[in-house]
Amino acid sequence: MTDLGYHVSHEQFAPSAALEYAELADEVGFEHALASDHFHPWSERQGESGLVWSWLGSALEATDLTFGTVNAPGYRYHPAIIAQGAATLREMYPERFWLAVGSGQLLNEGITGTDWPVKRERNARLEECADVMGRLWDGEEVTHHGRIDVEQAQLYSRPDTAPPLIGAALSEETAAWLAEWADGMITIATPDHEADAARVEAFRENAPEKPVFLKAQHAYADSDEAALEGAYEQWHTNCVPGPVTQELRTPEQFDELSETVDEEQVAENVRCSAALEDHIEWLEHDASLDVERVFIHNVPTNQTDFLEAFGEDVLPALE
Repeated sequence: MTDLGYHVSHEQFAPSAALEYAELADEVGFEHALASDHFHPWSERQGESGLVWSWLGSALEATDLTFGTVNAPGYRYHPAIIAQGAATLREMYPERFWLAVGSGQLLNEGITGTDWPVKRERNARLEECADVMGRLWDGEEVTHHGRIDVEQAQLYSRPDTAPPLIGAALSEETAAWLAEWADGMITIATPDHEADAARVEAFRENAPEKPVFLKAQHAYADSDEAALEGAYEQWHTNCVPGPVTQELRTPEQFDELSETVDEEQVAENVRCSAALEDHIEWLEHDASLDVERVFIHNVPTNQTDFLEAFGEDVLPALE
């Protein structure tokens, strides 16, 4: 069975507004949420970027949702601090917080002045960080010297069960690698359903019992034109093809590079429609991948309309 979750986009909404949307998501029937962890927005048009770690405690207290966030430890965040933060949230709200980790993007991690490594090196650093966090959650005193340094760190406040550590993947190669050490995988729904299925299969071949989560970009509005317009205005910077976006440092650079992206390209990457039947069909297609959760990101800013409509018609249709 595939559960549906709500994606909270901190790049698009002030933290106070994001909390109101999370509360509404809870009210209309969502059970899970995914919150982004950014220092910068993707575009100057979005114009927000609250600290998710300050926000998560309020969100967990105000709702009954489970929450996860995708983090890139080892750059602007030391893995021991992330392990401590995740342990604290899960101790306060048992079984409701999980952590996803990825190799990161310069847009967020570059603020520390780091020399941005190639993907292979970022993956190696990520695996080191994951190992350190797991050992801390197990109660070990950890000393580690490598790509990251830890000296006699030990967590004294720990939950009964460690936060599941979910790895983020955008390729089959990364998916297969994550299966070796992560507790699950989160990936992105793309226009290429066969590629999505291949990514899931690459993970499941080596970890058949571990969960897979999917994040899907949707655009719902009262007309198809409004849905596409809202998607273009908020998300065309994320429709630049290829891995180049991992190397951009500022929202201005994303805006400049995306000047050549047109509405047709956005429509290929974001599921734009005013018809709830279309959104149901897309989500049923996602469920056919045998994933445990799909987190829906309504890309336009009309979150209230989206949440009320999906709560009334889409969630019941997919139960």
